Amino acid sequence: MTTILFVCTANRYRSPLAAAIFQQELRLRRPGEHWTVVSAGTWADNGSPAAAGALVGAQSMGLNLGAHRSRSIDAELVRAADLILVMEQGQKEAIRSEFPESAGKMQLISEATTGVAYDVPDPVGPADGTNVAAELSEMIHAGFERICALVGK
Repeated sequence: MTTILFVCTANRYRSPLAAAIFQQELRLRRPGEHWTVVSAGTWADNGSPAAAGALVGAQSMGLNLGAHRSRSIDAELVRAADLILVMEQGQKEAIRSEFPESAGKMQLISEATTGVAYDVPDPVGPADGTNVAAELSEMIHAGFERICALVGK
């Protein structure tokens, strides 16, 4: 079974939202295919709920993150993943440093979906959370087949 791992910092906004959007696209575009789609954070406190903005953003797209609980990236998640999509270059570097085996299967989500490498801003800071949710949705919708191609599907 194909496994894709979405990673952000706290695993409370960007990565759980990206995972939910990807799962929705997978159900719509490739019904019958079964992938494991998970998310984690580089600095996550295990067990925290999704951020309020992520819940609202998800709900506006017909998704529900109410059951989401944050978790920190670990060796088991890295090992199981066929593809790791991160939100920021710094996360990519941190994961590659801690888990060198991840280097060949990790990309920025922007690069994987648009071909242009840039950081997806963290809405916890000065970024507008609504814009980040819309950006993730557009990227995953437009880049869905590119993501699938990265794992040979």
